[in-house]
Amino acid sequence: MILNWKDIYKSRLVDSKTALKQIRRGSRVFVGSACGEPQLLVKTLIEIAPNLADTEVLHFLDVGDAPYADERFDENLRHNAFFIGAHARKAISEGRADYTPIFLSEIPVLMLRGRIHLDVALITVSPPDKNGYVSLGISVDITKTAAEVANYVVAEVNPNMPRTLGDSFMHVSEIDAFVESDIPLLEFQVKAPTSIAEKIGEIIAELIENESTIQTGVGRLPNSVLPYLMNKRDLGVHTEAFSDGIIDLVEAGVITCKKKTLHPGKILASFAMGNKRLYDYVNDNPLFEFHPCKYINNPYIIAQNDKMVSINSALTVDLTGQVNSDSLGFQFYSGIGGQVDFVRGSALSRRGKSIMTLPSTTDNGKKSRIVPYLDRGSGVVVTRGDIHYVVTEYGAAYVHGKSIRDRAMALINIAHPNFRDELLESAKEQGYVYKDQIVTSVIYPKQYESYWTDKLKQEIKFRPVKSTDERNIQDLIYSLPEQDMYTRFFQNLKNFSHKIAMPLAAIDYSDKMAIAAIIGKEEPESKEELIAVGRYIRDPVSNFAEVAFTVSNNYQNRGIGTYLLRYLIRIAKEANIKGFTADVLSRNTPMVKVFGKSGYTMKTNLEYGVYEIEIPFSEQK
Repeated sequence: MILNWKDIYKSRLVDSKTALKQIRRGSRVFVGSACGEPQLLVKTLIEIAPNLADTEVLHFLDVGDAPYADERFDENLRHNAFFIGAHARKAISEGRADYTPIFLSEIPVLMLRGRIHLDVALITVSPPDKNGYVSLGISVDITKTAAEVANYVVAEVNPNMPRTLGDSFMHVSEIDAFVESDIPLLEFQVKAPTSIAEKIGEIIAELIENESTIQTGVGRLPNSVLPYLMNKRDLGVHTEAFSDGIIDLVEAGVITCKKKTLHPGKILASFAMGNKRLYDYVNDNPLFEFHPCKYINNPYIIAQNDKMVSINSALTVDLTGQVNSDSLGFQFYSGIGGQVDFVRGSALSRRGKSIMTLPSTTDNGKKSRIVPYLDRGSGVVVTRGDIHYVVTEYGAAYVHGKSIRDRAMALINIAHPNFRDELLESAKEQGYVYKDQIVTSVIYPKQYESYWTDKLKQEIKFRPVKSTDERNIQDLIYSLPEQDMYTRFFQNLKNFSHKIAMPLAAIDYSDKMAIAAIIGKEEPESKEELIAVGRYIRDPVSNFAEVAFTVSNNYQNRGIGTYLLRYLIRIAKEANIKGFTADVLSRNTPMVKVFGKSGYTMKTNLEYGVYEIEIPFSEQK
C-alpha cells in the first residue's frame, strides 16, 4: 500500500535519542556540513557517546564546536575530517582525530562506489513542502550524496533552514527518521578585510573582465575582491560556496548571470555560509540553484563556463610555483577542498583564469609567504604545472607556462620588499636565476600606470618597467632594423645580452625611471608585447636626467614617443629633477621633432653630427 507522504512523515517522527538508537559501536556516522550541521542531533550524539566505542564521525568543514573531537571521547568517537575547521585542528595535530586529503569533487564518488561506507547520515532539512519534499537548504555539497548512500538517514527538520532550489531535494520516503528542531542555524562571520586584503582585492578585480563567471572561496582574502567589482557588468557565479558579500553585488545589478554559458540566469553553488540575511535571501529564490559538489566541483562542468575565474587562497607559494594551502609544515591546517577542482576547471575554460591569493608575509611580518622552498611536511595542493596567477598586495604574477627562472623572478617581484634580496639569493643558490641577477626592493609605483590611444586608435598601456621585463626589452631591441639600432645606440650592436638588458629592467623608480608601452595582456589567451620604452637617469651633480627612447619600427610616427616624453617629464618633475638632456644623431630628425614637442624650451648644440639637447623644466614655452 502506498501511504500519503504525511503519514510517512508522522510515522517516522521521533525524539532525537530514539532516532540515534541505530548508531552502534564501530559505526561510521556522517554529519551534515558547515552551517547546515544538525545541531540537536550532534548534541544528542555527544550525550550517547559514553555508550559507543570506535564510532567514526565523518564531517566536511566544522563551523560548530565539533565536540566529537574532544579528548574525553577518544575511546568513543573518532573524528575524520575531509576539511579541517578551527575546532578540529588541535585534535588532528595531536593525532586524536583524522584528516582525509581529497578533492571535494571526488568525495561523493568514493561514497557512491562504497569506498567510503556510511552506516548513518545526520542531516538538516527544511520542513516538507506540499508534495512531501524537504530541501537540504544551505548544505547540499556532499550531504546529499551521503544521505543517498547511507544505510540509515536521520533528518533534523528545522523551519530556519531555507528551502533552496536546484538538486537539493529529498522526498520524506527516502529518510528513515525525523527529529524536529527550531534551533537557529549556525552563522559564519567573514572577518573584516585588512588593508592588505583590500589591496589584494583591488588587484584581483583588475584581472576580472565583464561577463566573467567567478568562484570565490569562503574567507577574508577571496571575499576581499567583492567590493571592488561594483563597476563590472553581467558577472556570473559558479562556486562551491558563497557568503553574504554576494548579495550586495546581486542587488547592485553586477551579478546577473545573463551571459553565463552554463545555466544562464542562475547562481550555482553547493553550500552557503553566512548570516540570517543570507539564509532569508536564498530561501525559495529562483536565482540560486544548489547542487551536490559532484556536479558543482566537476572540472569538466566548471570549464563549460566561458571566462571562468577561480579565486582561492594559499598559505605559501615557493619560487617554482608550488602552492601549499592545507598545512603548516607537518601540522594540517585546513584541507584540499575544492581548490584544485576550480583551478583545473577555470584553466580548461575558454578565456578562463585561476588566481591564488596570499599576503606577502605572515601576520606579524616576520616571515615571507613567498618562499624559496616549501617547509618540511608542507603539502603541494596546486602543482607548479597547474598554477596561473599569484596575487599579493604587491601585484599579480602570471607564471603559467613560464620557465623556472621567469616564474622565480615574477614571484620575487610580488614578494614583500624586505624579503626580495633573501629570496633572490636563494634562487641563485638553487640555480633558478643568473648568478649576477639583480632585483629592486623598491615598491612598484602603480600610480604611474595609464592608458592612451594613439593616432591609429590603438589602446596602449603605459607602466613602469619591472625587473621581469628583461626579456621583453631584449625582444624590442632585437626587433629593430640595423639602422634604427645604430640611431638609438650610436653603434651596431651584435647582441643585447642579459648583462646589458638586466640593468635596464632593474631600476629604482627614482634616479632611474623607465616607462614601457604595452599592447596585449599577460593572460592565458594573449601575450604582453613591449612596443616602446622611455627612460631617464638622473645625474646627481647637475640634477638633470639623461633621457632616451626606443620605439618599435611598426609603431613609429603614431605619437608614442611624444606621449612618453611628456609622461616622463611629469614623473621627473615630481622627483624634483631640473630638466632633461639627450644626445641625438643629427640625421634622426623624427626624434629631434619629438623633443621639440615637450612643451618646454629646447636648447641644442650640434657637434660631430650629434645634437646635444637640453630641456630645462623652468623654461616652459
